[in-house]
Amino acid sequence: MTVTTRRTGTRADMLRADGTPLRVLVVDDDPDLAEVLSGALRYEGWLIRTADDGASAVAAARELMPDAVVLDVMLPDVDGLAVLRALRAVRPDVCVLFLTARDTVEDRIAGITAGGDDYVTKPFSLEEVVARMRGLLRRAGMARQQSEGPVLTVGDLVMDEDAHEVTRTGRLIELSPTEFEVLRLLMRNPRRVLSKAQILDRVWSYDFGGRAHVVELYISYLRKKVDAGREPMIHTVRGAGYVLKPAAA
Repeated sequence: MTVTTRRTGTRADMLRADGTPLRVLVVDDDPDLAEVLSGALRYEGWLIRTADDGASAVAAARELMPDAVVLDVMLPDVDGLAVLRALRAVRPDVCVLFLTARDTVEDRIAGITAGGDDYVTKPFSLEEVVARMRGLLRRAGMARQQSEGPVLTVGDLVMDEDAHEVTRTGRLIELSPTEFEVLRLLMRNPRRVLSKAQILDRVWSYDFGGRAHVVELYISYLRKKVDAGREPMIHTVRGAGYVLKPAAA
């Protein structure tokens, strides 16, 4: 079973090229796991369908025409690699993320050779699955970012995205391009805790894996520029990530 966190609301900052929600098919014969995964992916604002075996997965794919599939390798009726081949016959460019309890080099090679785009081993975190799915969809050109307007405002912090300028209480803050992107992500998600994995994926497009120090470094840079001599806006939530909130009045 995965580790999960209860969430409320939905978000949709990644869409299909036509502006409609991304479509994801979740294939797993464990109903509890499928439900948890579906909930995490729905939170991204995506349209989710589930299937519990290979035959129903192929049938669902013909109806849904998914942009991505989360596919368990071990299904009750047929091997997941065979399901992948059938899915690709229906939707040749679909992104496929394998889920498996097997973690040998041979298993990983078999999955990638069969045409899988990525591979997550059970047990896994929901954040990792979501981050990998976002990375796959972006790299495959299946999704576009939703425009949120040129000016972002959180409390007395203002970002003009077109001019690439940031001010706090009217005073200009000089930021490097990467600092700007990290702050933009925080400002687009005010009061929402973002994990290091999410920040890595959305700013650097990295799969999470030992690069947490990069996020920590840039958060420290931002604090010195955004919060220096002022009421702090960037906060650490121990064990969870970082959150940007308006300064206390």
